[in-house]
Amino acid sequence: MTTTDPARGVWRGLLRKPLGLTSACFLGVLAVVSVVVPLTGVDPERQDLGAALSGPAPAHWLGTDRLGRDVLVRLLSGTRYTLLDVLVAVAVFTVLGVVLGVVAGFVGRWADRLIGRFGDLLLALPGIIVLLMVLAVFPGNDAAAMVALGVMSCPLLLRVVRGMTISLRNELYVKAARLSGLTETRIMLRHILPRLAGPIIVQVSLFAAAAVLAQSALSFLGLARPETEGPSWGNMVAEASNVISKDPWLLVPTGGILALTVLALGLLGDAVRDLTVGRSRPEPVRWDGLSRSPAAAPRAAGNLLSVKGLGIEFGTTVVRDVSFEVAAGEAVGIVGESGCGKTVTARALLGLLPGSGRVSSGSVVFDGQELIGLADRELARIRGSRIGLVSQEPLSGLDPSFRVRGQLVEVIRRHRRMPRRDARARAAELLELVRLPADVARRYPHELSGGMAQRVSIALALAGEPALLIADEPTTALDVTVQAGILALLRELRTRLGMAIILVTHDWGVLADLCDRALVMYAGEVTEQAGVEELYAAPRHPYTEGLLAANPRLAPAGDLLPAIPGSVPAPADWPPGCHFQPRCPYATTECGTGPILLTELGAGRVSRCIHSDEMAVR
Repeated sequence: MTTTDPARGVWRGLLRKPLGLTSACFLGVLAVVSVVVPLTGVDPERQDLGAALSGPAPAHWLGTDRLGRDVLVRLLSGTRYTLLDVLVAVAVFTVLGVVLGVVAGFVGRWADRLIGRFGDLLLALPGIIVLLMVLAVFPGNDAAAMVALGVMSCPLLLRVVRGMTISLRNELYVKAARLSGLTETRIMLRHILPRLAGPIIVQVSLFAAAAVLAQSALSFLGLARPETEGPSWGNMVAEASNVISKDPWLLVPTGGILALTVLALGLLGDAVRDLTVGRSRPEPVRWDGLSRSPAAAPRAAGNLLSVKGLGIEFGTTVVRDVSFEVAAGEAVGIVGESGCGKTVTARALLGLLPGSGRVSSGSVVFDGQELIGLADRELARIRGSRIGLVSQEPLSGLDPSFRVRGQLVEVIRRHRRMPRRDARARAAELLELVRLPADVARRYPHELSGGMAQRVSIALALAGEPALLIADEPTTALDVTVQAGILALLRELRTRLGMAIILVTHDWGVLADLCDRALVMYAGEVTEQAGVEELYAAPRHPYTEGLLAANPRLAPAGDLLPAIPGSVPAPADWPPGCHFQPRCPYATTECGTGPILLTELGAGRVSRCIHSDEMAVR
């Protein structure tokens, strides 16, 4: 598969759409005419009274008007003025509509309300009255009228762009771009705008057609560019209407050029919209980070990450009193059923809580820096460059508009200022590091298998040379062979790069394969924390024991799969005392009388259970 320029691809696509190609050629000819004709020195006002109102003839291909002026020359001369006026209106319409729409949809909150009220106000104003007022203040000023037309019409584009932006900002690939450390402006320009190209082109083409008619109507009425200032299509139609009883033909070329231009704009907009799928383009340099290891680049003594008493709210508390530490180069797992708060806890470390989520209490210190309360700009510098994230849905985290190489290069250049050539070399090294063939760089995300997409996501997470990698269910929905390959890759990266890993999973096999220590979470709390081998050998919390017993790999063939009775309660339904109490075989009345605190059971081991000692002797 070869790399192609997206713009070239659109033009090649037009070759397969005769109507679109014809429309593009027609508009292109008009644009060339508007530039070339004034340079020829041909006088559109030259009169030949002896040939007044003559029909088409060799001397005058489209005939003459009542003063004997050549209709073809006047049409070609009027093209410049008509198209320039339309260009002014389209430029104002596009810039205001796109900028305000993207800001309103992406920023939201106060910006959305303010811009929305502005758009509503413009739509409430009677357009024709506003245009007449502008022309009363600036008589005969085409540019002023077209600027006013663009401003009055921009809410039509603004609403379309805003709606599309709101839907796109919640896409996982946009969240992945934010996690990679890209600025909000960069995300809007690189990942939002290209996906809006189709709707924008359609709206702009429709407005351009309307602007052609509006400009011609104003000229027809003599309100903009009167005939005394030179020909335009509108005043030529007005002149033809005055002599329609004597020479009906005169209205054919003047009205025909207007009809063809409006039709061409509409057809071209539809053709380009169909062809535009948001595509955009996206001496080898040795990356020292690729050879980094714990021995080659020792870190300062102490913990790389320290989480103390973390609490998270979404209107109600969903996670509380979570504490753990991660040393440099260590792999720590967070395990539990769905709905226990594993992913929310991991994303809170990076300030990526969705919607109304917020950290209500606690501290997160990474490499000596407190992350809670840190400004978004400061957090953006840490995301991707110091802490990377691999999500459980890799294809959703990749922008379908760009090739793999383009997405890697973007993140690399965001974190490491360098020429594009060097960034492409590093992108190739990253793909080699995650054991992908070189041709993957030229593919779009939809051309990747699940395992390949996951490896690309890991490469993106490594682009900033992070010290900590958060892997959120990195093997979900992958078959056993691919899953084993991903785990082997993570183990190799950890050893080779000296990188710490936080693994979020519900699979004990994955946990044992990669992690040194594990946190068991249930209903928003850490129920037990210990080394993985200790958890397997002697669980000290009933929930841990139940999870291990429910491991399908341990069930005898032909027997029913073991399961913990009941389900994880919603945060609003948490029982008093121990959250696991309704499902626990050890539960007593004491379990529901008050909060259950974490109990130290030894070096690095804690349990949130008053029966932990009883379990130790079973």
